[in-house]
Amino acid sequence: MITLENFNLICWIWIGIGVVTFPILLKVKQPYGRHTRKNWGAMINNKLGWFLMELPALLVFLFFVSKTENWFNFMLIIAVSLWSLHYVHRAVIFPFRLKTKGKKMPVIIMLSAVFFNTVNGFINGYWLAKFIPEDNILFSNDLRMVIGATVFVIGFIINQYHDQILLGLRKGKDTGYQIPNGGMFKILSCPNYFGEIISWLGFFIVTLSLPALAFFIWTLVNLVPRALDHHRWYQSEFPDYPSKRKAIFPFLL
Repeated sequence: MITLENFNLICWIWIGIGVVTFPILLKVKQPYGRHTRKNWGAMINNKLGWFLMELPALLVFLFFVSKTENWFNFMLIIAVSLWSLHYVHRAVIFPFRLKTKGKKMPVIIMLSAVFFNTVNGFINGYWLAKFIPEDNILFSNDLRMVIGATVFVIGFIINQYHDQILLGLRKGKDTGYQIPNGGMFKILSCPNYFGEIISWLGFFIVTLSLPALAFFIWTLVNLVPRALDHHRWYQSEFPDYPSKRKAIFPFLL
């Protein structure tokens, strides 16, 4: 068994890697979706790649959580439910909703995502199984967890709603890119990413754990540069792109 001290060290190292990675991702455009380039090596079917890279987050997390001896802990029940809600959809449902027939992604991107999801699944699942606080029946704690779960669900709904708008742009034989409209697309280029950030903020509020904080930081590290890339791409591809839209945070960025 890993001691709490060593486990926390692992989490801090993981956070440090994220902090170092952030400025790199701001400069290096990640080759996925509209930004895919063939000079990144071997390629894999886009849907299969999504499935394979998201599945470890679900399986690894549930494997370590299953080692718990405290299944009736309120925090554990909420955390496992929220994590499963996100990753069952992300790994099992979302890839097969994609209308990207014939599109591929670099294998190296898929493998880096497999590593990322494996680490996050491990640190969060292990913490919930081994280091979760005893289930104290305190109104303040329970209220905090309910608020966190509510924030998570709000973020999940924002993410799903705007993903559906994006999927709806590709109807019939139309596989090209268009300017998305509706909902928070009025003010953001990537409200789906904004929703995902809100979700993992909610997850952190539920657990107040170091691994959940690490995951929230990594969500920012991954999605903020990606949103900025998308925003610049829209501006370059569509001369009439709404000038008042921000990339990912309303009225800020």
